[in-house]
Amino acid sequence: MMIGLPSIEINCEIHHFGLPSSDHRHLLLTFNGCPLTIQILDPPFDKSTLNPGYIKGYVPGVRKNGGQYTQGAIWAAMAFAALGDSRRTWELLAMINPLNHARSLEGIATYKVEPYVVAADVYALSPHTGRGGWAWYTGSAGWMYRPIVESLLGLRLEVDKLRFTPCLPVDWKAFKVHYRYRETVYHIAVLQTRVGNRETSMTVDGVERPAQAIPLVDDRQEHSVEVRISAAGSSREESDASNSDNECAQLAYPASDDSVLR
Repeated sequence: MMIGLPSIEINCEIHHFGLPSSDHRHLLLTFNGCPLTIQILDPPFDKSTLNPGYIKGYVPGVRKNGGQYTQGAIWAAMAFAALGDSRRTWELLAMINPLNHARSLEGIATYKVEPYVVAADVYALSPHTGRGGWAWYTGSAGWMYRPIVESLLGLRLEVDKLRFTPCLPVDWKAFKVHYRYRETVYHIAVLQTRVGNRETSMTVDGVERPAQAIPLVDDRQEHSVEVRISAAGSSREESDASNSDNECAQLAYPASDDSVLR
């Protein structure tokens, strides 16, 4: 039990957005304008005569019966990243990120579980709206790793090639990766510019590469790679979204020019 935390009244708003190439609609649930959960479906199966299977056994608003099923929420973020929709991808990631549930005393009192590990689900119905469940869930944690590295930073290993298709926030300027391939190290700098139209260029040891992939060779040498990409969008809307002063929408892993992934 948390001592000395204020009691809070949940006042939720539901926002619909259609997923690409799909008639299904996922739900964003907020508390006082701040991200709370990404529901897998709504309404839950509790009064309907339809039988969707075992998920009906969950309490309404919990896990796959109308709550945030974290793995499903992650898949939605990955889908938008595949479309190159940077703004929406990172909005969803910010909602999934457990650290963002602990940005205030109210958030801590609502979430109730550890904010430094991934929870399997977040409840979506009163009186437990926004409460985390099944913390330390390795399945969701494993899926959380994949979109961060593969969908967002855009690093994907394809046999003996390392491909780059980043989907970065418009205000990120650069990040670095020190990638070890067997006994060979590739020092990779990814730079994002405001010039061009989603164009990508790459040099390996100063030599320009026509493809967006690094051919990996285990020659026990150190190699220098530079990847230049143009921002996913330069519209006023995306710029305003990236500079929003809404504290609840800020990401818990901001990047700077010296951000490094090893």
